[in-house]
Amino acid sequence: MEPTLHAGDALLVSYWRTPSPGSLVVARFPDGAVVVKRAVERRTTRTGGRGWWLLSDNPAAGVDSRHRGVIADADVRAVVLGRLWPHPASAGKTGRRPRRSWRRLLVSAMSRRRGL
Repeated sequence: MEPTLHAGDALLVSYWRTPSPGSLVVARFPDGAVVVKRAVERRTTRTGGRGWWLLSDNPAAGVDSRHRGVIADADVRAVVLGRLWPHPASAGKTGRRPRRSWRRLLVSAMSRRRGL
């Protein structure tokens, strides 16, 4: 299966939405890595809390809940609303990337809000 996102894609995320099965989410793995994965189903963590089973769209390449286990609700930081760049309609076409300062500003503003 092909990955939905590629390195360098700019995403629009919501820190206030609740994930649902099938949504793409931004999560923090126990080792500290911040990743984008697909929330598949609700499960119980080892400590008895609620969490999400997260999988990669391309299981052959990537680390997900098969390797790290259930990710606690507190570690699921945001729900991906869409891809800003490249525009989904132009995927695979070459185009001018947004200015670095714009991307850096967007990511740093989003990161500060949730302490990523």
